[in-house]
Amino acid sequence: MEIIIVFISILIDQISKYFVVRYLKPIGTFPIIDNVFNFTYVENKGAAFGILQNKTVFFIIITVIVGTILVYSIINIPSSTFYKFTLSMILGGAIGNLIDRVRLGYVVDFIDFRFFPAVFNLADSMIVVGAILLCYTLIFKKESQ
Repeated sequence: MEIIIVFISILIDQISKYFVVRYLKPIGTFPIIDNVFNFTYVENKGAAFGILQNKTVFFIIITVIVGTILVYSIINIPSSTFYKFTLSMILGGAIGNLIDRVRLGYVVDFIDFRFFPAVFNLADSMIVVGAILLCYTLIFKKESQ
């Protein structure tokens, strides 16, 4: 089950980025809801919010280390299906962005809420949602588990 979640996460992310590069890159920005939500093509050579620009090798190394830990945790640590689901979402998102970094030297971002200070992508969303659900699981898990 976990491998399916990882694979679907990567697939959705990479397909969305393919269409973004093909159709959005030439025009830059496409408004969805005026002054609220756009698709905006961005080549992010940094981390979240564009910090640590041009540290591609560093991000690749960190992603491989974290990815290895996630794979180990999913396979070897006895836990609930939901817990493994959250780790799989995080892993799928991390691999999606890793593919961009290795292949392109940057991450393709395109989701642009004008009230939010950064443009992001579906892999970022999977990482954040997975992390939020993981925190919820860790905070509210039953003591008996």
